[in-house]
Amino acid sequence: MDRAFASKFAKSVFLTVCGLIVLMYIGSRFFTHVDLALYGYMVGTVVFICGFFYRFIAWGERPPTKIIIKKGIKLLFRKSTPKTSADHLVTYRFIWNRGWWRWLQHILLGWGCIISAMVTFPLVFGWMYFTMEDNGFYTVVGFGLDIMTIPADGFLAYLFFNALNISAFMVIGGVCMALYRRIKNMQAKAEQTFVYDFLPLYLLLFVSITGLLLTVSNMFLHGWGHPVMSLIHQWSVIMTLIYLPFGKLAHIPFRPLSVFARNYREHYGQQAMKPCSVCGTPFVSMEQSGDVVDVLKQNGMQFNMEDGFNLAELCLPCRRKYRLSRFTGIPTHTIPVKEANQNAKG
Repeated sequence: MDRAFASKFAKSVFLTVCGLIVLMYIGSRFFTHVDLALYGYMVGTVVFICGFFYRFIAWGERPPTKIIIKKGIKLLFRKSTPKTSADHLVTYRFIWNRGWWRWLQHILLGWGCIISAMVTFPLVFGWMYFTMEDNGFYTVVGFGLDIMTIPADGFLAYLFFNALNISAFMVIGGVCMALYRRIKNMQAKAEQTFVYDFLPLYLLLFVSITGLLLTVSNMFLHGWGHPVMSLIHQWSVIMTLIYLPFGKLAHIPFRPLSVFARNYREHYGQQAMKPCSVCGTPFVSMEQSGDVVDVLKQNGMQFNMEDGFNLAELCLPCRRKYRLSRFTGIPTHTIPVKEANQNAKG
């Protein structure tokens, strides 16, 4: 089977696209409920899948990533995994330590994008659609099965039909908060670039605004300008999907792997801690310390010092002092400890 493909990337993309077609065939009742008006989004999604697998495989082939994925899978069924998953993927509790502003910004951006994806992709691939009954009720159909029947003028129907509008307002709010912080915060201004930091925000803002303008055209302008605005919105979504795997927005689909990293640190940290080779303070697990040294060897970087230890076996304060001492010749005991430059409370 492997010899039929030019690379692991080609095999993964082929199998994923084939699986997607099979799900479309089943979910849309043999392609009878595929909306051709959404064809552009479908093509953009396929291109996004190709880009995502290219990025993921290139990232997954790195030695440290292999370790996290391999050991993370083994630790996936820990008792703490549900709580860790909720903290990292639902409530974003780890960002709360950096301040409520950044937490709310990520909540609006993250859940705005998730809600829009949960609505858009099932509609694009025909996995979900609505049928109107004669008695003024809508039937929600998912994968060819009637899920629920709701009144057309009810609150639940209002949420279903306006889910993309709600998510657009959430994304716009999150983008505006992120832009304000990047303009006002001195540390962010020093670290950011237009292409990497601002362009993703502008793309999300453009997609959200053009999507809301479609609703404005239908509700208040009697459909005036709808065909043109629909085309503009569709192209903005397609360009964002194509760009997503290769820019800063790639951390959205990569985010679930943070659960692996958290489980890795917690599990091996409970077993045995590695003391710093200089001050003796435990700073990392024995497992992680050994993995770091092995990864450095695989990359041809063996930081073995003349004093008989590896640089990776020092805690961060001692590592900074040691490097400053080697560069400047100043004795390490006269160098004050430099704290990490993080705006975090925990």
